[in-house]
Amino acid sequence: MIKRLGHSVREYKKDAFLSPLLVALETFIETFIPYLMANIIDKGIIPGNLGYIERLGGAMLVGAFISLAGGAGASWYSSTASAGFAKNLRHDLYYHIQDFSFEDYDHFSTSSIVVRLTTDIMNIQQAFQMLIRAAARAPLMLIFSITMAFTVDSEMALVFVVAVPVMSIGLALIIATGRALFKKVYQRYDGLNRVVRENLRGIRVVKTYDRADVENEKEAQASTNIYAVFNKAERILQLNSPIMQLVMYGTLLFLAWFGSKRIVAGQMQPGQLISLLAYAMSVLMSLNMLSNIFNQMTISLASAQRIDEVLTYNSTLTTPKDALKVVPDGEIEFENVNFGYADDHVMRLHDINLHIKSGETIGIVGETGSGKSTLVQLIPRLYDANSGVVKVGGQNVCYYDIRTLRDKVSMVLQQNVLFSGTVAENLRWGDEHATDAQLVHAAKLAQADAFIRKLPQGYDTYIEQGGSNVSGGQKQRLTIARALLKNPQILILDDSTSAVDTHTDSLIQKAFHDELPNMTKLIIAQRITSVQNADRIVVLQDGRIEGVGTHAELLASDAIYQDIYNSQIKGGDSNAKS
Repeated sequence: MIKRLGHSVREYKKDAFLSPLLVALETFIETFIPYLMANIIDKGIIPGNLGYIERLGGAMLVGAFISLAGGAGASWYSSTASAGFAKNLRHDLYYHIQDFSFEDYDHFSTSSIVVRLTTDIMNIQQAFQMLIRAAARAPLMLIFSITMAFTVDSEMALVFVVAVPVMSIGLALIIATGRALFKKVYQRYDGLNRVVRENLRGIRVVKTYDRADVENEKEAQASTNIYAVFNKAERILQLNSPIMQLVMYGTLLFLAWFGSKRIVAGQMQPGQLISLLAYAMSVLMSLNMLSNIFNQMTISLASAQRIDEVLTYNSTLTTPKDALKVVPDGEIEFENVNFGYADDHVMRLHDINLHIKSGETIGIVGETGSGKSTLVQLIPRLYDANSGVVKVGGQNVCYYDIRTLRDKVSMVLQQNVLFSGTVAENLRWGDEHATDAQLVHAAKLAQADAFIRKLPQGYDTYIEQGGSNVSGGQKQRLTIARALLKNPQILILDDSTSAVDTHTDSLIQKAFHDELPNMTKLIIAQRITSVQNADRIVVLQDGRIEGVGTHAELLASDAIYQDIYNSQIKGGDSNAKS
């Protein structure tokens, strides 16, 4: 895990190396100064040797400036390295999840991924900065201070041999307990994030149904769940400080008592005792730093494991080594296809057999939950079939380079998403190099050009996050235009005109028929009017194909299609009449 995460240091290796090097210089000088001070007292002040005091005082001053420069340089390099490391790690994680399938996103959940990209990486960044600065300083200060203490008086310095192991054992026990608790904390952060995101996405529904109190209770419960575990973890970690202070202040008292007796007995100089007390304080400071480091490392280790879990996760979709780089045409074939979602344990598609010729227009209808969306999501490999084969262009979709396959399949999903930016920028998601003329042509096919030109700045009008400043029907037409700009061989519309009036819907279907005769088109729709002119219509029921034929053929032979048709006629959709 450490090696994988360490790969993200990359171009900041020099900064990460120089920081602890400068810390070592700073720390060595700091721990040498009490030794000089002891000599000034014992060999300069007591005998009245002013020349000796001036020489060692000058050396201390030079050392202080060098230590200051080393500390400033270490701070600079550690900040640069940690910020760069976090940037690279966030990029590596984000890049990795781009290749995830829908099943992979279902496995982790969107809210969990967001927490890992933000809070978890921030924790790791702080730990990394601490690692290359404080984590280098603390052990070096501990080692240098104890070494210098033995240089001053080896007999009295033996107290550190007892004190340090006692504190280390206590620290290890506390860290082991806290680590498991912090792992639970971040799992509960995922739950809070999920509640907040769900509330913000559905805020209009919450307001409409006056359910703010219910949502507040959900948030309060999620926050309480975090508090319960976090508070317990923090209480355990906070035991570090009192335990260490108890041991170290006991050490100081022992040194002061025993040292005073030795001075009175003429076995020790006052300067030596002062330097030993200074080294004892340095040991205390270094162990305090180590406790803070271990506290942060405990928190960060839980975050690091969560990041590593994503980085090492093998997507359910893989591209073969000798992947096909060309999709010859838009022919589609399902051969004995069965499919069920991983966490669902229920088969959603059963024994699907269907052949679609290149350039054919296929309508897909059925009740809610019949498997319409699931069926078409197998074509661009958003999911893979559990058994059977899905073919595009005569080849198993699993044989294609996944980017090549998806480049030739445009899919407009049920939940239409627009991004912050201008209308033109949103459309160019389909083709970033599209000319203005190509934008206009795609918009005209999607019956979007007219309303775009009525916007305040036309194609340069800014679209708010989520497309909040355009209507549902306008959003659908923009996403259709965006899909057309890819110039795909296969176009899939998953109930993508449900918010469009029937007249505009018919104009879109006519434009597809007249302008895109060679493009294979799959149209999922609730309204019969959206598919009645298709070359063939597929009727799905409970994940099975119950009928395939033209509008007229299905009206004459398929009971499910007849029920859908009659319900729409009785519901007043006069355009559904043949």
